[in-house]
Amino acid sequence: MPTNLDLNDRLILEAQKLGGFKSKKQAVNAALAEFVRRHRQAGIIKLFGTVDFDPRWDYKKARRRRP
Repeated sequence: MPTNLDLNDRLILEAQKLGGFKSKKQAVNAALAEFVRRHRQAGIIKLFGTVDFDPRWDYKKARRRRP
């Protein structure tokens, strides 16, 4: 899907150099993928403290169990 964007040329060139990308498209797609990945990770942080923790549970014993 072709899209016209008014992008900062200096930022695009710097991203291409830093990432070793041959095209603007590669640099923009990598930046978008990184943006999505970071925001998904931030969403996971919200889950900390929401799971019940049992200090008596022996995770090593659970690993040794055979199915």
